[in-house]
Amino acid sequence: MNIGVIGVGRLGQDCAEVMAEHGHTVSGYDINPFESESITRVETIEELVQDKDYVFVSVPTPHDPAYDGSTPAMHLEPKDFDYTIAKSVIAEANTYMNDSQSIILISTVMPGTIRNQIIPLVTNTKFVYNPYLIAMGTIRWDMVNPEMVMIGTEDGSSTGLANDLKTFYDAFMENNPRTVIGTWEEVETMKIFYNTFITTKVVLTNMILDVALKVGNINVDVVTDALKECDKRILGPQYMTAGMPDGGSCHPRDNIAMRWLAQEVDLGYDLFNSVMLAREVQAKNLADVLVLHAKAYDMKVIIVGKAYKADVEYLHGSGSVLVGHYVKEAGVELHYYDTHTGDYYQSDVPAVYLLAHNFGKISEENTTNSVRILAESIVVDPWRQYENENCTVIHYGNTRKLK
Repeated sequence: MNIGVIGVGRLGQDCAEVMAEHGHTVSGYDINPFESESITRVETIEELVQDKDYVFVSVPTPHDPAYDGSTPAMHLEPKDFDYTIAKSVIAEANTYMNDSQSIILISTVMPGTIRNQIIPLVTNTKFVYNPYLIAMGTIRWDMVNPEMVMIGTEDGSSTGLANDLKTFYDAFMENNPRTVIGTWEEVETMKIFYNTFITTKVVLTNMILDVALKVGNINVDVVTDALKECDKRILGPQYMTAGMPDGGSCHPRDNIAMRWLAQEVDLGYDLFNSVMLAREVQAKNLADVLVLHAKAYDMKVIIVGKAYKADVEYLHGSGSVLVGHYVKEAGVELHYYDTHTGDYYQSDVPAVYLLAHNFGKISEENTTNSVRILAESIVVDPWRQYENENCTVIHYGNTRKLK
């Protein structure tokens, strides 16, 4: 294929050369001079895009220099990335391109940026968002051994350009990676949370070190070596389905107690305060949805699943009860249905239901715990599994605009 790369710097040059080394004809444009044995250097964007199948844009989306993390920055006001360069080169490239070509942006942007700021500039050609999971120093290896390939399209469809791009990468990827195709916003979010997950993991691990220093008689490696082998819950796929607040007799109380320890040993920071505050805000956000619909249609709220998880009787730390707290606080009539906790409330009129427990894929004929959900009810499902044509079903957490 004929490939153009705009932005042949620390990231773009290595990526472009990998493509060239795998049989593609690659040209590059950058405001700074560069030398390469496999890339043809051109002087203008207009020259670069001529007759190209794909035009990759790998220009910086920089932060203010004061926000790079090398000096304290938490006292500064939050700022988005600067998209000036990306928008400028995409707008110019679009001027000279047609609908048989494609612009592929690989630079990191914040969720919502593509649809709101980039797409209005792309009027003549096709576009996908395709950020890379690569690190400086290992770009070439990461390029052909990614953990996943992320491709963002307007509606998340896996046809057309998205499928063609997958085929393009499959031809030279060495580790047979999975390809994840989503909307622009979904892929923007995948990329930024991939990085922030890593930071959070490093910070939490270093917190164990700080506790070891403050408390004494702790070798941090003994603790971390034990935890890193826990590939079921801590480092595995469990707890990666967004939905109800975390609960149980251990999790909330342990985090709340760690607030005390952080203060007791003068740790200097309190991550657990932020974690538990987030849990409470997340519960209130969900309650607000229930309350909004209950008040709009003069309905009561029924939470299906009162225990902290399905098929148990324990209420300690229950996220359902926490959500219910905010519903009652808003002055809405609240009931629970959970056979394990002795709650059997069945409504004889339509109501707002929260399916608090994740029972897998359920339907009108197979509702959780045999609760009766009447037609014209409103069902809020934070697990995004329930279907019932006779009710208004809200898959809480899915905001895709379905065509």
